[in-house]
Amino acid sequence: MRRRTWAALAGVATLTVILSGCSEIRYLSQAAGGQLDLLRRARPVADVLADPTTPAGVHRKLQLAADVRAFAVAPTSAGGLGLPDHGSFLKYVDVGRPYVVWNVFSAPEFSVQLDTSCFPIAGCVGYRGYFMEAAAQAYAQERRAAGRDVDVGGVSAYSTLGYLKDPLLSTMLLYPDATLIRTVIHELSHPSLYVKDDTVFNESYATTIEAEGTRRWLAAHGTPELREADRLAQERSAGFEALLLTARHDLEALYAQTLPEAEVRTRKAAILSGLNDHYATLKAQWGGYDGYDAFFARGVNNATLGAVAAYATLVPAFQALLARVGGDISNFIAAATLCSRRPAGERAACLRGS
Repeated sequence: MRRRTWAALAGVATLTVILSGCSEIRYLSQAAGGQLDLLRRARPVADVLADPTTPAGVHRKLQLAADVRAFAVAPTSAGGLGLPDHGSFLKYVDVGRPYVVWNVFSAPEFSVQLDTSCFPIAGCVGYRGYFMEAAAQAYAQERRAAGRDVDVGGVSAYSTLGYLKDPLLSTMLLYPDATLIRTVIHELSHPSLYVKDDTVFNESYATTIEAEGTRRWLAAHGTPELREADRLAQERSAGFEALLLTARHDLEALYAQTLPEAEVRTRKAAILSGLNDHYATLKAQWGGYDGYDAFFARGVNNATLGAVAAYATLVPAFQALLARVGGDISNFIAAATLCSRRPAGERAACLRGS
């Protein structure tokens, strides 16, 4: 499963730890070592495409990603999106594992507010990212021993916000074509604007560019089958997200009450059990589609639901801004950047033109 919020932010924490004077040497070491290993092993995409030993499936996906990248950074006058070119996705690396990073989320027993780690550039983020699953699981166990709800989730793609030239990852090629297209556009949009401590702004911004860019790509290059696959994937994603947000809201309402701890635990368990039942119903409506089974198999808890928020809340406001600038992405970025400089409480109104 690709979740763009987790994917987009995974590398930010890694990079900021590398750049900071963090005293947690082991965490610093694995973060720096993991990132540098990817950069060291990356090969130019052109070389991989020209290599006769490249598997046909990898070749096809890499060519698609390269075509989408070219479209994303091409000027609008040439039919592209006009995103700034920071040199990312020009190289490719076979990660050699199912995920590139494992994120560890933790939360108190009676709260869906995530425990946070703070860094100089990215600000405060609600997870710790590890390049090795064993290290992530070890940290997760420490958090469980401290009485926290914990979730460990694999990440297939991330952005270092243009500080490094991110390579395409073999884990990204596991996506269906429509998701790969969206991922490339989404990740390439993040370096163009990032606001410290405002995940909703950052993700709504990148999601707006992703949606518009994918629409334009599919209109120009997509087949009817690919357009339908994208529509169906977005429909399922929306249903899944709504399901989790409802459970999160129910837990927040429960934790806001003054009740004996034993009763809170009982009601919490009932809400989480009900969530699994609701998923089974939704899955049946999808004709048995099981793309989210692995997510539920991990066990949903406060940490899982704490990582789910309405990150697309500002998408309508960003879409209105995009319409006001006539759909020109470069002008959209400039206008969004001006709004990003406003105090946090004024940014949404700025996007809406007030």
